[in-house]
Amino acid sequence: MKQKIPVKEYAGLLQSYLRPQRKAIVWLSLLLCAGIVMQLINPQIIRYFIDTAKSEDSSAPLIYAAALFIGVSLLQQVITIIATYIGENVGWIATNKLRGDVAEHCMKLDMSFHKSHTSGAIIERVDGDINNLANFFSNFVVTLLSNLVLVAGMLVLLYREGWVIGLGMTLFVVAAIYAIQYIRKFAVPHWGNLRQMSARFYGFLGEHLEGTEDTRANGATDYVMFRFFTLIREWLPLRMKAFMGWASMWITTLVVFAIGNAVAFGLSAYYWKQGAITLGTVYMIFYYTELMAKPIEKIRTQMEDLQKADASIIRIRELLATEPKIRDGKGVPLPEGPLSVTFNHVMFGYEDDTLTLNDIDFRLEKGKVLGVLGRTGSGKTTMARLLLRFYDVSAGGILLEQVDLRDAKLSVLRGKVGMVTQNIEIFQGTVRDNLTFFRDDIPDSKIIEVLEELGLKEWFRSMPAGLDSQLESGGGGLSAGEAQLISFARVFLSDPGLIILDEASSRLDPATEQKIEQAINRLLVNRTCIIIAHRLATIQRADQILILEQGEMIEFGDRTVLAADHRSRYSRMLQVGMEEMLA
Repeated sequence: MKQKIPVKEYAGLLQSYLRPQRKAIVWLSLLLCAGIVMQLINPQIIRYFIDTAKSEDSSAPLIYAAALFIGVSLLQQVITIIATYIGENVGWIATNKLRGDVAEHCMKLDMSFHKSHTSGAIIERVDGDINNLANFFSNFVVTLLSNLVLVAGMLVLLYREGWVIGLGMTLFVVAAIYAIQYIRKFAVPHWGNLRQMSARFYGFLGEHLEGTEDTRANGATDYVMFRFFTLIREWLPLRMKAFMGWASMWITTLVVFAIGNAVAFGLSAYYWKQGAITLGTVYMIFYYTELMAKPIEKIRTQMEDLQKADASIIRIRELLATEPKIRDGKGVPLPEGPLSVTFNHVMFGYEDDTLTLNDIDFRLEKGKVLGVLGRTGSGKTTMARLLLRFYDVSAGGILLEQVDLRDAKLSVLRGKVGMVTQNIEIFQGTVRDNLTFFRDDIPDSKIIEVLEELGLKEWFRSMPAGLDSQLESGGGGLSAGEAQLISFARVFLSDPGLIILDEASSRLDPATEQKIEQAINRLLVNRTCIIIAHRLATIQRADQILILEQGEMIEFGDRTVLAADHRSRYSRMLQVGMEEMLA
């Protein structure tokens, strides 16, 4: 069933995003009022011209009337251009502000939201739905009111010519607005369905364009195209229904205008034959009737835009009403330097009825290195996600230096915890922006120093514009090793107290891995580190070892002690080969 949006919600939305543009709205209102006055004056000038042409021998009054008509018409066009510019500018500023608010809200939503919504569907809401609100913000209320005032002004002037004429035109206007509103309620649901289908289609398209390499490599192109055409076939009937809704409103308007013209002709002919009105007045009545078509047509267009806005406002409202499950902490500060890590009987599951981590309980002293081992799906990466508060624990707690993660500000927490994974995101932008994430407090000399320490000196020298060189989205033009080293440079520059290396060197060839070993050694100085690894060489620098199996701790202790204990799981890994035991 179609949701009904309260008027106060429209008012609240307009007030929120138009209040900063009060001056522009006032100017727009004044210009539209001036335009209304000129539209009402012009028919009076034409009536004077016609009646004067019949009764006066001198041409001077006619020249004056013609000059006045041309002058008023030209001034009206200038006012229309200026008002259109201001209105579009107001709409653009307001929609961009709303677009920014929605995008920022999406960035704050937790990972469970982003897992359940494709990037294409989110983009369609941030861009497509908000584009439908451009006219709603730019001039909906002002234009609607000005057109209503214009119609009311014409009716007042027609009543002056005779109450029957005024009453006839009043009935015409009421019938026109009622008919348009009646048809509108059948058309509105189809626009909502169309927007929903649009989000599904672009969500599907964005997802598969992003994964086109895997699609082609696995021979799934035919399936993707089958789904593509299936969605288009589903989209077409909805598009046709939405178009029919628009067409029904357009046809209704044409029929109503034809009836209005017929009423105007009939009344004018009757009164002219009776000698009650002049020929100029006949033309004026007809002119006003024709002129009424414009504001009524605009009102119809506004109603059409409103029906599009209805669906978009509902979808945007639902998105903004989505509350993040991860709430920002109250702001307990985290100390500088290395951070101890405590998992206090942590329980966690991505779904309510399953547990990914079950009773994880250990303490890692600050400045120490923990090696986390386990098969795929044992919960290693989940631990890293919990440390960054991408998710919150179901039970228990995680402490950094005796501060519960949920009590620290998210921005502070994620500044104190750095993470390097095997999947590196390189976005379109400069080398500097990719390394600093747009922070302007890191000097270029520091960035270059870090690049040289990581063995990227030659690569950096090959950049044509240095730190201002552009990198392609997805890391095109970079080797896997170079992209991985850039991710390490990011961590160096953020200077966290806790570092998580999630199989960070698994994509590197031996030569590149050797380059990064020295950088890792330096990175770990005066920092706490958690290394998630499958490879034996990576874990040799660990002080302590944690082994997970199906989300449970099966072993935790000092690495050298465990290695010397032939009964320990870690000792058997060393004897048999860790890669084989974790396969």
